[in-house]
Amino acid sequence: MPLGLGRRKKAPPLVENEEAEPGRGGLGVGEPGPLGGGGAGGPQMGLPPPPPALRPRLVFHTQLAHGSPTGRIEGFTNVKELYGKIAEAFHLPAAEVMFCTLNTHKVDMDKLLGGQIGLEDFIFAHIKGQRKEVEVFKSEDALGLTITDNGAGYAFIKRIKEGSVIDHIQLISVGDMIEAINGQSLLGCRHYEVARLLKELPRGRTFTLKLTEPRKAFDMISQRSGSGRPGSGPQLGTGRGTLRLRSRGPATVEDLPSAFEEKAIEKVDDLLESYMGIRDTELAATMVELGKDKRNPDELAEALDERLGDFAFPDEFVFDVWGAIGDAKVGRY
Repeated sequence: MPLGLGRRKKAPPLVENEEAEPGRGGLGVGEPGPLGGGGAGGPQMGLPPPPPALRPRLVFHTQLAHGSPTGRIEGFTNVKELYGKIAEAFHLPAAEVMFCTLNTHKVDMDKLLGGQIGLEDFIFAHIKGQRKEVEVFKSEDALGLTITDNGAGYAFIKRIKEGSVIDHIQLISVGDMIEAINGQSLLGCRHYEVARLLKELPRGRTFTLKLTEPRKAFDMISQRSGSGRPGSGPQLGTGRGTLRLRSRGPATVEDLPSAFEEKAIEKVDDLLESYMGIRDTELAATMVELGKDKRNPDELAEALDERLGDFAFPDEFVFDVWGAIGDAKVGRY
């Protein structure tokens, strides 16, 4: 059966490099936002958190990225709970935590905390800093932004393409949270929803971005953080194993991803950026998990429709995902 025959009718795909990435970022656990977004599985409600007795009792060390004493956190099973534990450790409202990086205090999107934490990783929490409002003239269809989200309702800029419209606006930086576009609040939205809004803005018009930048340490004040070039790929943990945070069900301690899984996740994440303007290694990992034992592209398409139907993946994208997984299996990197 040709790929996609019999698949239910979907909304037109977003094909543009207005990226919404959760970098390592989005975990698919954000609550439904103003645009109807939910977790990586769409608007379905996840399972309630497991009882404390069933949660992994692992202790992680953490600091605020702009500077603080070291805190200890444990007993979390998803990103929202992790942010809550960090907030408790430093006596902050949980809503102040924007995102976390692993093993560096800098706004390094290649070290963004996503769906997996190495058991020996050190967590740096980036909290809200200066708010700013910027007017942008959309002179081209593509603005040159890569968007990710933190898995808990905040979308922010993961990458700025060199030479792009946004690259020429020095007030906009990697790590800035996008609070609103033209007065429309984006709190609670997923990365792909924000990317869609940016894509749909009319060319030749001016629009307004309301942004919040992460609070910076002294040695970070002058840097804009990152070029438009991709990093060396997702780093899925540096410890002896990883704690995998799931949008539904309890967190689990797992071995580090195999070479096949790591390369397949990287290739699928690249495809997400190319086709949909998003990057999300947790979403890519879920797709690899769904596809690695499927016998043909149609089985993969059915699995994606069932688990991730809200994303409305186009058939040609599913076919390329199937090819990427197959290439990684046989070592064609």
